[in-house]
Amino acid sequence: MLRATFLFLSLVSFAPSSPSQTVEPETRTMEAVLSELRQLRQDFQVAAVAARKAQIVIYRLHVQAAVVERAIERLENVKRGLIQMASQRKYLTDQIKRFEELRDHAENDQQRKQFEEILIGTKENLEASGPEEQELQVRQVELEAELRSEQAKWDRLQDELDRLENSLGNSALEASDQR
Repeated sequence: MLRATFLFLSLVSFAPSSPSQTVEPETRTMEAVLSELRQLRQDFQVAAVAARKAQIVIYRLHVQAAVVERAIERLENVKRGLIQMASQRKYLTDQIKRFEELRDHAENDQQRKQFEEILIGTKENLEASGPEEQELQVRQVELEAELRSEQAKWDRLQDELDRLENSLGNSALEASDQR
């Protein structure tokens, strides 16, 4: 019986130390797992916010690209109009020279008078195209300034998207270095 009592007391005295030793490493493991989960949750939240920002920037970039394209199209239309005006001006100037020669070499007063009337009409057309051409030139300058402004906005959005991409890349590298 003494042996049984000694055995019982030995087991009871060693029993409390044994569970406390297994609980302590389990607690540390659980704390480490919880810490890792918290870090993953934080990383996920940061990535989600960055993804939303990137989506917004991409949408704005797409819209801005359309604005730039429309500005380019309007500018090209004005440039084509100026080219047409220059071509028309050259044509009218050539016609004026031709009719002046015909008038100067006319055989009679009636022909001379007809050529003079044609000259007057052609010169009026040439003069009438002057203000229209100036208006197109002013419009071209305005559109070039607008295009530069819209392209600058597009460039800023591109830079912002690049910064977001770099920050995501850096966050991913930092997260992989921490693990």
